[in-house]
Amino acid sequence: MLVDLTSSQRLLKSLLLALGAALLLAGCKKESATAAADPNGPVEVVIPEHGAYTGAFMDFGDEEDDVRLEMIEDFETMVGKHQAIIASSSYWGEQSFPTDNLNVIWRHGSLPLVFWSPWDKPYEEDRRPGKFNLNEIIAGTWDEYIDKWADAARDFGHPLIVVFGVEMNGTWFPWSGSYYGGADWDKEHNNWKGPETFRTAYRHVVDRVRARGATNIKWMFHTNNYPYPYETWNCAPAYYPGSDYVDWLGLSVYGQQYKDEPNPDIPSLVNWPYKEMCRLDPHKPVMIAEWATGEFPLVTAEPGAMRKPEWIKQGLELFRTRYPRIKAAVYWHERWQNPDQSYSNLRINSSVESLNAYREGVANPYWLGDLILRALPKSK
Repeated sequence: MLVDLTSSQRLLKSLLLALGAALLLAGCKKESATAAADPNGPVEVVIPEHGAYTGAFMDFGDEEDDVRLEMIEDFETMVGKHQAIIASSSYWGEQSFPTDNLNVIWRHGSLPLVFWSPWDKPYEEDRRPGKFNLNEIIAGTWDEYIDKWADAARDFGHPLIVVFGVEMNGTWFPWSGSYYGGADWDKEHNNWKGPETFRTAYRHVVDRVRARGATNIKWMFHTNNYPYPYETWNCAPAYYPGSDYVDWLGLSVYGQQYKDEPNPDIPSLVNWPYKEMCRLDPHKPVMIAEWATGEFPLVTAEPGAMRKPEWIKQGLELFRTRYPRIKAAVYWHERWQNPDQSYSNLRINSSVESLNAYREGVANPYWLGDLILRALPKSK
């Protein structure tokens, strides 16, 4: 049956048809985008243009690898936010890739951050290099293990961030430059011998892993905020392996760790180290890869001293307002025993006030609890 429509009716019909088509197209695009970001397919994690990822290490045991879903869920319930990044360790002394741990993290919707440390048992700080000596790594002694670890990382198939040799500019780990000649000058490489040894080992490891096809790994160069000892030879530039070997720039930022020391404010801990890291490369994102401070409620603070709740509040505010290249912050939620048998409670819930400060800080929409994923072309 033919119906004679007036011009206004025809116009209305055209508008309705156009609107319907637009909605259909939008729906298709949304569905396509959702499908494209399927975490079971080949994806990469996008560095947020606006905002930064929030994350945590959650006291996963003495070897930092006892990753359990219940612990992750309990932590997120406590802080009121899903964690975009979850950190754990893979010590070389275990001689295995932590596939099960990483599957727990990725299936939970979080990005694994792995501290891959050339450390041998017993895992004690302030010990000289053992069998995973950097010179042995450079000489190829551990190539078989590196290749095996890389193959497992490739087969894992999902994105992860890996740090080789965290905080090399401190003396507490056996891969510290202080154990490899320190400030002795290496004429061949025009660099100090200690940092150059670390830099060569870093490149050797990354080259071998990449050669095995583990392209799902993003590499982070991760230093302590201030070097120890505080000398020019021990600063980050001397250790930097080059931008071809680095995707993220990482910093450890700790406040008070012992009851008899002050709790420095965030600017004094971050301003200079942040500028130093940014000078290494003008474009790489920066991660506060470890940050925490202790709580010592029985200690009388000096007048004007910053307590833990204020320190946490200041950190979450300044990380997002003063340092634009910080694109992630990973809180170190742990209580550890010190050599003098005292304890340092760095946990977020060391007091109700500290927990509330963290909850309120990460509730800001700038802090992203969910990953932004981009689909990658499927390999043939």
